[in-house]
Amino acid sequence: MRRLRNIAVTLLLFAPVWANVAIAQQASGPGASADARLQALYNAEWEWRLKEMAREPGDPKRGATADHLPKVDATSEQARLQYWTRTLQQLGQIPFDQLSPEEKINAGVFRTILQDEITDIRFRNYEAPFNADTFFWTSFTPREGFQTADEYRRYLGRIADVPRYFDENIANMRAGLKRGFSVPKVSVTGRDRTIEPYLKADDTNPLYGPFKMMPVSIAPEEQAKLQAEARQVIAEKAVPAYSKLLDFIRKEYLVKARTTLAASKLPDGPKYYQAMIEKHTTLKLTAPQIHEIGLSEVARIKAEMETTMRRTGFTGTLPEFMTFLRTDPQFYAKTPRELLQTAAYIVKKADLKLKDTIGTLPRFRHGILPVPDALAPIYTGGRGGLESCLFNTYNLPARPLYTLPALALHECTPGHSFQAALALEGPERPAFRNEVYFSGYGEGWGLYTEWLGRVMGIYETPYEEFGQLVYEMWRAARLVVDTGIHHYGWSREQALAYMRDNVALSEHEITTEVDRYIAWPGQAVAYKLGELQIRRHRKEAEQALGPKFDQRKFHDAILAIGAVPLPVLEQRMAQFIADGGENPPPPADERNFSAP
Repeated sequence: MRRLRNIAVTLLLFAPVWANVAIAQQASGPGASADARLQALYNAEWEWRLKEMAREPGDPKRGATADHLPKVDATSEQARLQYWTRTLQQLGQIPFDQLSPEEKINAGVFRTILQDEITDIRFRNYEAPFNADTFFWTSFTPREGFQTADEYRRYLGRIADVPRYFDENIANMRAGLKRGFSVPKVSVTGRDRTIEPYLKADDTNPLYGPFKMMPVSIAPEEQAKLQAEARQVIAEKAVPAYSKLLDFIRKEYLVKARTTLAASKLPDGPKYYQAMIEKHTTLKLTAPQIHEIGLSEVARIKAEMETTMRRTGFTGTLPEFMTFLRTDPQFYAKTPRELLQTAAYIVKKADLKLKDTIGTLPRFRHGILPVPDALAPIYTGGRGGLESCLFNTYNLPARPLYTLPALALHECTPGHSFQAALALEGPERPAFRNEVYFSGYGEGWGLYTEWLGRVMGIYETPYEEFGQLVYEMWRAARLVVDTGIHHYGWSREQALAYMRDNVALSEHEITTEVDRYIAWPGQAVAYKLGELQIRRHRKEAEQALGPKFDQRKFHDAILAIGAVPLPVLEQRMAQFIADGGENPPPPADERNFSAP
């Protein structure tokens, strides 16, 4: 009887794999083209993914979400591994050279997505399901409200599912602790406080936030009913689950979390770190190669910093100048409103320059908000997003204004928020590509826009120009620090000292950043490597095209392709140059979006 039950479980577990096989076989029948086979494969995977990740069908660019949270137990993760492994094998059977140009791009993106998913599960990353500033217990709390009563009801379903979801994550974390795979203790310490706001069984609980922003299109009596249900489900389901999670983090996880820092010290550590480098960068570079690139960039940028420092009239040394910048009150906002107003001014200044910088402009506009109080103490200085661009107003003496222009360009416009708006309104692509994100491409573009601020005329003083170099140095130093920690075995103090010596960030920002690199191996190196590639492409295009080079068309070529692995971007930019710096015309219904 038990054997029959096990067989039944196995059939259910791997049914999606065999269903996918059947779909692919059907698409590869007589006369089926390579394009048709590929489309059948990635469309089937997307439909399966919606169900696996607890997503409702809807506008894939805005992300309608189901009335429950995804399963994250080990059995479900292993079933996903089987599914994605089989799908990757099927992808390899489709003749790449027979694909159309657009489907070749889709194939490259799809292959990288599958490889990344497989890598994460093979190394059991789900056993360490958070890092120094990104947490599964806050990730489903929306920044804004919803548009319909049905969306609110589905959100209530997700809140009601928190106990099961948290129990599965706790079981995974216990398995990770048992084999020595955890977030390092130093990057967990203090993060437990982000759970505390969720222990409140009243309207101040962050989960209740969307119910304070209900649209007038929902009738008042319906609003009141939904709000009452929210208070009940938060008090009866969410609060006990958060309390249990906090008890686990403080009494078990923090006690047993590893004290080592290096990813190379984890189970199968050297292979794990190399896999994380390739996942985040989409490049086949090794840790020593990245370390050397970082050292070279640090030396180059330091020379530029020396020159810019002299333009301010400062006569001391570079370390003395950094101390001056960190401590002089003139460089810091007095109130949160002052910081947010300054950020808003910078974004509008960038808006003015867009028509000369980028050809195709989106209609969608983002807002500017402060980082939520519950996250602010351990959060980065800013974070871009489609709806809003966040700026951290916590601990204002740690938030220099001279780096704010670079931060606003990177996170808001023409960086991440702008890029998200373009993706929202861009050409129709397969659904699986509408939400994909590659750090090398996305963060590379964000860092490139900081440099682009020079061309746009955003930086008004030598101090702001120095601030741009500070941020560029910060990303170059990451190459050295990330590989220093995870490959060469640096201590936390070594990493902090290297940052202090080279980057004019505040002590709070330096500490927060180093702890993030410790908890998230490989992610930090993607920024600079992506930016270096984009700037190399620009230089190549300028040299090859001469007077025909138009930066608006160059930027359109990068942005129109959407998020792609860096090798795919390399191919696209080679084609851009071969085509004489021209892009294919946009579909007729999109031409009104182009700037004059």
